[in-house]
Amino acid sequence: MVDGDLRQRLVYGDQDALTEVYDLHSATVYAVALSVTGDSSVAEDITVDAFVSLWNRPLAYDPAQASLRCWLAVLAHRLAVQWLRHNNIPSQRVEVERPVALASLPDLTRQALELAYYQGRTYQQIAIELGIPAGTAKSRLRAGLRELAAGR
Repeated sequence: MVDGDLRQRLVYGDQDALTEVYDLHSATVYAVALSVTGDSSVAEDITVDAFVSLWNRPLAYDPAQASLRCWLAVLAHRLAVQWLRHNNIPSQRVEVERPVALASLPDLTRQALELAYYQGRTYQQIAIELGIPAGTAKSRLRAGLRELAAGR
């Protein structure tokens, strides 16, 4: 399990592990932040913040729950939405082209991903809008990210 090994190395303060994680996942983190904020400079800052957060709290990531790539993508999304809220920028103003792969997902999963990543909704807001429990909203987001990562 590569992600578990990387986390363990981060726990022990291995800077090479952080470099490895950054090389593997920085493009994904940046892409998520950019898709939410629409601002390349802010996306760069959020990317740095995500990796600093991982470095400072490597045990926050649980390899049994998700891949490191998925976990970092969710963290980047959360940081980007926080930035939008802090700056009083409505997330609806950012229009980005949706990937074709998104259309191949089951409707309920696709809806949850679109609400989270393109409309900046929280788990709780997604649950209310879709009429489902918050845990189900989280599960759909995780499942959708896994399916997209698998190249479905």
